[in-house]
Amino acid sequence: MNRFYGNNISELTLIYTDSIRYLSAKFYKTCILAAFIILYKIQKNNFTNSIPMEDKIIEGLAYALPALVTGGVAYYILTAFIKQDNNERKFEALVTKKKESLPIKLQAYERMLLFCERINPIKLLVRVNPIGDDVNGYLRLLTANIEQEYEHNLVQQLYISDESWKSVLATKLAIIAKLRKVAETSETSAQLRENVLLDYTKEENPTDVAVGYLKQEVKKLL
Repeated sequence: MNRFYGNNISELTLIYTDSIRYLSAKFYKTCILAAFIILYKIQKNNFTNSIPMEDKIIEGLAYALPALVTGGVAYYILTAFIKQDNNERKFEALVTKKKESLPIKLQAYERMLLFCERINPIKLLVRVNPIGDDVNGYLRLLTANIEQEYEHNLVQQLYISDESWKSVLATKLAIIAKLRKVAETSETSAQLRENVLLDYTKEENPTDVAVGYLKQEVKKLL
């Protein structure tokens, strides 16, 4: 909340408080006055005994009515003030919470963008070199790197949207499935690298889709 908005809340609070105090004092004085008048009339009528009971009740209500109206107005204003004050407090708490959680969410999205870049098949194959010519050994090495990166970022799902996490998970599974499929038709680890790189020059890289989605979610936060 900015300083201007905070000052307005303080001014409104003072105005409402002063109004309630005035109406409460007015209500209190009116009630006391009405009670004294009613007691005086009843005592006087007890001596004369000439005024019917109905007239006594009507006369008493006539004196008590202003107090009741004043009390009703005071109650209405007090209720409205409490309701408005609670709404303002809730709004302020929500703004503060979002302000405090925004850096954490942005950091989580940054980490997931980095995760997508690291499991990008083209960059992954350049970064992770085969130890030998065995295709299955190289496949296990590539898969282990992807899983390690994934497990390292598991906690980030607490701070990003469910749709973003599903997009990242689908990207990871698509890449692993692609590596396994290409490995079935490859005879050496070098051939596996060549075939994967060749395939991704013809089709869309799944990490590009996830990165695009994550960037859209970040724009919504900002």
